[in-house]
Amino acid sequence: MAEFPHITTNIWDVFLAVPLVLIGTQILKHSFRIPPAVVPTVAVAIGLLISVFVSHPNNLLAGLFMGTLYGAAAVSFYVSAKLSIRAYRARG
Repeated sequence: MAEFPHITTNIWDVFLAVPLVLIGTQILKHSFRIPPAVVPTVAVAIGLLISVFVSHPNNLLAGLFMGTLYGAAAVSFYVSAKLSIRAYRARG
């Protein structure tokens, strides 16, 4: 039976990778008119690229796992911020 890989997270994950995915997704969304239904897939793809080639280049399984989390975290942050702003504006 194969062992699970040892995956470490650090400050890079929170303060650099997720914002880079968020920024990259927004740039691509506005540059290429990506449909809203495809944006989460684009975010995960950017997260995978960053994770596999930059933060976990020696461990493919860890790179795939963390890249998926980077993309999901970026999309979740964007949706949460958008809904919070809408709720704040509707309150007044």
